Amino acid sequence: MANFEAAVEIRASPEAIFELTHDYDRRLEWDTLLKEARLLDGAAHAGLGVKSLCVGRSGLYGIGVESVYIRYDPPWVAAVSMTKGPRVFETFAATIAHEPVADGVTRVTYKGHVRTRPRWLRWCVEPIVAARFRRETRARLEALRRTLENPS
Repeated sequence: MANFEAAVEIRASPEAIFELTHDYDRRLEWDTLLKEARLLDGAAHAGLGVKSLCVGRSGLYGIGVESVYIRYDPPWVAAVSMTKGPRVFETFAATIAHEPVADGVTRVTYKGHVRTRPRWLRWCVEPIVAARFRRETRARLEALRRTLENPS
């Protein structure tokens, strides 16, 4: 299984960060990885048991991943697990946590893991996928930071 992690400190409250990261009407304002993000099954807000669909912009990530919230604890942490996705992903899960580190500053940490198919190629595919996710996640968190710290 390939694990990846990225973190950033943002001058904003955990509440403001949590609200923006799970607001699917505003998701594309900051999420540089996605070209589509929406809640499924008529859900109006993210929450425990709610499903979402996120579709990447291009390349390997030009794919759709349906996931379900398996943890939703505002404003501290949320976690999702893939329910449907491309055949190359056997499993995918991610957690985003918000921790105050100073007055008005929150550390946002995104952790994920992915298991790929076919099994016999994991040894070479998973490190590449993890490196790509790590790089994309850093870029996403930086975009989130810019959106929150410099609203237009």
